[in-house]
Amino acid sequence: MVQQNPKNRVNPEQYARLKAEIAAPYRGLRQFIYISCGASGFIGGLVFLSQLLAGRDINSALPNLALQVGVVALMVFLWRWEQRRQKRS
Repeated sequence: MVQQNPKNRVNPEQYARLKAEIAAPYRGLRQFIYISCGASGFIGGLVFLSQLLAGRDINSALPNLALQVGVVALMVFLWRWEQRRQKRS
């Protein structure tokens, strides 16, 4: 009969974390990227919205505002998709 060395046993918490990391590698990094890009898009959107409200350079501010809104929408979509995948596993 083979006995396990107590030093080789893994704490159940550590085992659960390792198992979750194997199932979805770099999840924390992806979520950080979603948050940071979403925040950047939100700040950019505020800047271009203020330019539109001030009436400055409307021809370039409007497409840039649309781009920033698209970035924020994409990051929200990716964040929610990531959360749904996490709940399934």
